[in-house]
Amino acid sequence: MPFNKEYRTMTTFADLGIHPDIITGLEALGFTAPTPVQEQIIPLLLKKPVDIVGLAQTGTGKTAAFGIPLVQLCSPESQKTQALVLCPTRELCMQVARDLNAFAKNLPAIRVCAIYGGASIDSQIRSLRQGAPIIVATPGRLHDLMRRQEIDLSAVRSVVLDEADEMLQMGFQDELNAILAQTPADKHTLLFSATMPQSVASISRKYMKNPLEITVGTRNAGSENIRHIYYMVHAKDRYLALRRLVDMNPDMYAIIFCRTRQEVNEVADKLGKDGYSADPLHGELSQSQRDYVMQRFRSKSVQLLVATDVAARGLDVTDLTHVINYNLPDDSANYTHRSGRTGRAGKTGISISIIHMRERFRIKEIESKLKRQFELGRIPSGHEVCKKQLLHKIETIKNVEVNQARLAPFMEAITEALADLDRDELILRFVSQEFASVLAHYQNAPDINVSDKGRGQDDGYNRSESRFSRPERPDSRFGRQDDRGERVHFSRFYLNIGQKDGLYPARLIGQINDASGSASIKIGRIEILDNTAMLEADSRFAQKILEVFHGLKINGRDVEVKTLDSPKGRPAKPAYPGRNKGPKSFRPSTSSRPSTSARPSSTSARPASAGVLRREKKKPLPG
Repeated sequence: MPFNKEYRTMTTFADLGIHPDIITGLEALGFTAPTPVQEQIIPLLLKKPVDIVGLAQTGTGKTAAFGIPLVQLCSPESQKTQALVLCPTRELCMQVARDLNAFAKNLPAIRVCAIYGGASIDSQIRSLRQGAPIIVATPGRLHDLMRRQEIDLSAVRSVVLDEADEMLQMGFQDELNAILAQTPADKHTLLFSATMPQSVASISRKYMKNPLEITVGTRNAGSENIRHIYYMVHAKDRYLALRRLVDMNPDMYAIIFCRTRQEVNEVADKLGKDGYSADPLHGELSQSQRDYVMQRFRSKSVQLLVATDVAARGLDVTDLTHVINYNLPDDSANYTHRSGRTGRAGKTGISISIIHMRERFRIKEIESKLKRQFELGRIPSGHEVCKKQLLHKIETIKNVEVNQARLAPFMEAITEALADLDRDELILRFVSQEFASVLAHYQNAPDINVSDKGRGQDDGYNRSESRFSRPERPDSRFGRQDDRGERVHFSRFYLNIGQKDGLYPARLIGQINDASGSASIKIGRIEILDNTAMLEADSRFAQKILEVFHGLKINGRDVEVKTLDSPKGRPAKPAYPGRNKGPKSFRPSTSSRPSTSARPSSTSARPASAGVLRREKKKPLPG
């Protein structure tokens, strides 16, 4: 039920009815006035706790919107758990727990306990036994402690699902169901999400009673403080484009999103070798390594964080200047989460996407979902980058604070040593010394921009010939050439799970890579329906892929996989599962002529080259 009540403008936290001791804690944190989401939610919860669905981007102040009422309404006389906050990641869990502890700084009886994986479970159990009126937890670790009977949720009055869409996307449906089933029926539930997919709507219908829906901004839309720019280059020039964009923005402080762990390592390694301050962040890092990387990034010892979507979830960094999509996310909703990490707390930010020609339609899809028009940017020329770098360095030098007292004893010697150089020669020598590597790198840098027709544009700085995209390689139904020109035969695999089970292309590909121990299995098209999915993969690895899914369970369901192709990679004549009720163009056929039916709305992936999995535009399956 949408909430449309008009509120008068409130300029202080006292106007919202917040306890003075909590206001003192807020002032210590530098909070001076409530944000729009706080103005709407805090008075409601303090007056009479109700079920609320809050749709707001990260950085809008929603943690304080639910956290302040939780702290204020907690009874200091009882050490039983009265409020439970569930978060998708350990980083977000720790951040929310820190914030709630700060709000309750002057209320010593209100203890906040953080429960998350990657830390000692024994120390967390000891902390729980001391009493925890408020628990902030990740679903996996909390469910583990529930099975050990170390947590009692019978006195819980409030449950908060923070970033619910990410929790469901990460596959925590079973854990959420088990946890919520152990909470009292008369509790009130708060659900916060940046987007409102069907899976989140189903949670609200199942576990909430006539919830009020409070939307800050537009539903499923990004922040108005963010510029969205995309740059079109050939796929092979993606890293060159990244370098130029970083060099063109010397003060950039950004997260660079990649699709796979392998790509994260490759990009971070290249940036490091080229002299940039960059660290990787992905799921293979230990908790101590992860904490070290994040400490360096938050302190700005590292300028660029190269990360996967899963690894970056829940990161709380408020002053990012840019988010760079080195690859677009598989799920368009993830773009909202990525871009929402900049332009926070009233600041402006820029979300950059580096795409190739075949991904142009993906930008249109995201524009449609966000209801925002993206800008087509132009990768700067070598001349423009060099000029920007030079002027930035000169501006830095001009602003250096000079300690004349320390330098005075050396000035006579310095002046004598430079006496033979006039002003212009001194400038030239300085520039040559400071920028030799930059000037050398961009001396013959070609234009790497690509128009919709696939042609580069001369940048006027260097006159080298613009590069053209390679011609399309021959493509057939079950035999295609990879980037090395080798013919690859693909088999089709059908699974009994789909979007409703939280399946999406990255998860499917990741399962194959992780379980098989190889990233060299070439993947073709992927089609995911509500209840089933199909993927094409290199026929030589058919048995390995069947073994990957054998015995696997997702959301409590046994995963069944079948390949309906003959041993030689030619299509058999299968009976398509009737319960899918998908469009006819999804149904396997013995016809060798491609289907001319309308393209279904689903996600597709292209064959990988040299073991790297990449995406291509959607195509209808044959037959």
